[in-house]
Amino acid sequence: MRPTIFSSNVPLRSGLFRWLAVLSVSILLAACGGGGGDSGSSSVSSGSSSSSSSGSSGSSGGGSSSTPSAQPIASTASNTVPITVGPGAQNFVNIPNVSVTVCAPGTSNCQTINNIQVDTGSYGLRLASDAAAQIIGSLPVAQSTSSGQLAECTQFADGFTWGTVRTADVKIGGEIASGIPIQVVGDLPDSTVPLNGCINGSNESTSRQLGANGILGVGVAATDCGVACTNAGTSNYYSCPSGTNCSAIGVPVAQQVVNPVTKFAVDNNGVIVQLPPVATSAASVTGTLVFGIGTQSNNTLTGATSYRSTSFGNLTGTYKGSAVTTIVDSGSNGLFFTDSSLPACTSTFTDFYCPANATALSATVTGLNGVTGTVNFTVENAQTLAASGTSYALNGLAGSIGSFPTLFDFGLPFFFGRYVYFGFGTNGNSPYVAF
Repeated sequence: MRPTIFSSNVPLRSGLFRWLAVLSVSILLAACGGGGGDSGSSSVSSGSSSSSSSGSSGSSGGGSSSTPSAQPIASTASNTVPITVGPGAQNFVNIPNVSVTVCAPGTSNCQTINNIQVDTGSYGLRLASDAAAQIIGSLPVAQSTSSGQLAECTQFADGFTWGTVRTADVKIGGEIASGIPIQVVGDLPDSTVPLNGCINGSNESTSRQLGANGILGVGVAATDCGVACTNAGTSNYYSCPSGTNCSAIGVPVAQQVVNPVTKFAVDNNGVIVQLPPVATSAASVTGTLVFGIGTQSNNTLTGATSYRSTSFGNLTGTYKGSAVTTIVDSGSNGLFFTDSSLPACTSTFTDFYCPANATALSATVTGLNGVTGTVNFTVENAQTLAASGTSYALNGLAGSIGSFPTLFDFGLPFFFGRYVYFGFGTNGNSPYVAF
């Protein structure tokens, strides 16, 4: 999550961007409980498992040898909001952003905050305090059972966010989630960071460090931690009397930071991320985030294959004959996986791959429902992709997975030219990813 600032005018992100700690725990400890839950027996609630393409959307690309070519629908309906991949808040590449309006509960006292990153690999809304300065003073701070301020340390792959849990009305497009818990990042002094809990990287407390003005986590889980955080010993949450002397505390699931979409009135069972195709690079592109799956005429699940996932969105698969845990994560700005045959870039891009020529590869994806598909992709030279200094949508950007060699992360380049569905593990439904 913490950016490495390169000499290029358009910095790349080094390593995984937006990868929640509970996801890494779920890989190692079989889902760690977690919000939403994987019922194991429920079938996918909507859509077909056909891999044929929809006549209106173009090929979704799942299991196909063709280049994904789907075009996003117009973001004019109330259950849609535009996604922009461009300079964003801090001039980072491959960051999909939307606008979110945050209001003091039950009032018209609101602030619209642009450049909030869409992250299908985490769950819940997190706002950088410097970007939300107009409204955060009006958002009530949640109180713990011991009457201290409720705060959270949310750990990502390359850092953590630390700040209070507050209550807000959240409006995205024409949808509203009323009175939900969100996290405000960077509103507590660094001296309050619990050293025995926030142990992963640095404190990402500003929009510059986040690379966005906030994070909109719309992955398959309902809350950002679930059952694990009801126990103080495994909780991300802290009680801070007078905002200091913070200690770990168990928090009921209903009071945890929540995926806002699950609290919409109707279109609350999933999201669809739609981005247009990108040949290799573009200055910017605009797509659509669609709320609900099978709830409106514009969000039917067609032309896609459904892969049932764990409660936190994990799938399995293979890459070059080796078994891998697979995630589909719009919050990672590249494809991240381990391949010693791909040369690393020299100089400033050493965490990314720089093959001499575009390299065509493939990986398989398998769901818990036994459905398997092949994903074809191309790795481009990262230095060449970023050379212009004016392109922010880069297809073929890929890098090394670092200390997680058995993980395959389909980051943002995977989304170009696809409709990617994320069905939530709520209301007795099994979570799934479809494309």
